[in-house]
Amino acid sequence: MQAEAARTIISLHGAEKHFGAVKALHGVDFAVRPGECVGLVGHNGAGKSTLINMLAGTLSLDRGRMMVGETVGEHYSVIRAQSLGIRCVFQELSLCPNLSVAENTRINHPALRRFGWHKRAAELITGKLDEIFPEHGIDASDIVADLSIGRRQMVEVARAFTVTEDPLNLVILDEPTSSLDAHTAGQLLAFVRRFVAAGGSCILISHLLGEVLQNADRIVVMRDGKVVAADAARAYDRDRLVATMGGAAHREKGAAQAVAVKPKGGPRVRARPARQGDGAELVALSGSIIGLAGLAGHGQTDLLLAIFNASRRGKIGIEVTAPVALVAGDRQSDGIFPQWSIAENIGIGSLRRLRAGLLISPKREAELANAWKRRIGIRTPDTANNILSLSGGNQQKALFARALGSDAEIILMDDPMRGVDIGTKLEVYDLIRQEAANGRTFIWYTTETEELDNCHHVYVFKNGRIVANLTRDELTEEKIIQSSFVEAS
Repeated sequence: MQAEAARTIISLHGAEKHFGAVKALHGVDFAVRPGECVGLVGHNGAGKSTLINMLAGTLSLDRGRMMVGETVGEHYSVIRAQSLGIRCVFQELSLCPNLSVAENTRINHPALRRFGWHKRAAELITGKLDEIFPEHGIDASDIVADLSIGRRQMVEVARAFTVTEDPLNLVILDEPTSSLDAHTAGQLLAFVRRFVAAGGSCILISHLLGEVLQNADRIVVMRDGKVVAADAARAYDRDRLVATMGGAAHREKGAAQAVAVKPKGGPRVRARPARQGDGAELVALSGSIIGLAGLAGHGQTDLLLAIFNASRRGKIGIEVTAPVALVAGDRQSDGIFPQWSIAENIGIGSLRRLRAGLLISPKREAELANAWKRRIGIRTPDTANNILSLSGGNQQKALFARALGSDAEIILMDDPMRGVDIGTKLEVYDLIRQEAANGRTFIWYTTETEELDNCHHVYVFKNGRIVANLTRDELTEEKIIQSSFVEAS
């Protein structure tokens, strides 16, 4: 047993975890060896988050055994994990929003103390950001709350790879590219490969299966709280991986086909980005799916919020002719109400229809939530449960249910598929196309280039301006990337 343990950084044997009647992990065996990248995949609710929380020290085992190197992992905790060189970048980012980037770095490094610690923390995080994300545009004095979600994710990732007195053996990356554009995600994954080649280890969790196939040495597949497959990455292709996860490969192939029904209605939205002046105008017709592309943080979200605000208060230069709903990508900050139930989170977008006299009818609220639970496949035994009882992907489904269950005819989507599994994505893509065919208008910002194949029309942004206006027939990944790097005149 000691020889086996010596070949692993950390391992679980027969791990079980229960939350009340819910069995989140059921007899899981899992191990990470030095100098390897392990891809961990599975649909939302498969048990991945519970597993990595055990490895990170934020959850304890109910049954089973953990080994850290040659040591039995008793009294394991976040502090103990940190001292053993195990770090975790969680999908729901854990930075303190009221602190600066340098101050957030200090939290992970008790060695940064006494006079001059702030300067040393700033140099530490800036150096790592420069190494992973050249031209990142982040200053160590920036307050985290003022950063875009993409830049917050960059800081969180860079912080995990910083080293002072504790070693660095294993970094767990849970959806690390979910808020990054393709260029920045490529920078991160290239760095991960360099880190592993130098002897470090990573666990890579991503619902972008191409990322896992291209960057992992070994892939572990989870389903319903169990490990159902584990093999070398080269043994998988995309179809086999989707099928092993419990999906249908043929559905994935058909998910990104061109939208069959072309929009024929009049304009629902006319808008120009703030920096556009008299240049290109975004036009969204009734029944159209409009894509917003380009590098993250170049004005796509700003335009969505301007359209959303214009629908309520009016704004010069933006024309909105129908009710609007917004599906936020940063669900923790801008989407869910964490103290509310699932039903309340869904029903907040339909208060007029849920009224019984002056009050909201709990019966109508529950009926609306349960109808969308069935239609969009929200995995919960009871919509009266708190929204935080859901996995991240199922929380995102609830936000879609809120928007689509409302009377809004224009749905704004701010990179809403962050951390959502492939099965859920396919269901949502189908639903969007169905709703568009029935006349609803969608304006969809996404950092996943493949998702643009679902759109009738794509506008590419650079430095707060529209720099390319691509029809369905003109849409290629090469054109999007090329446009993303041109200098706007």
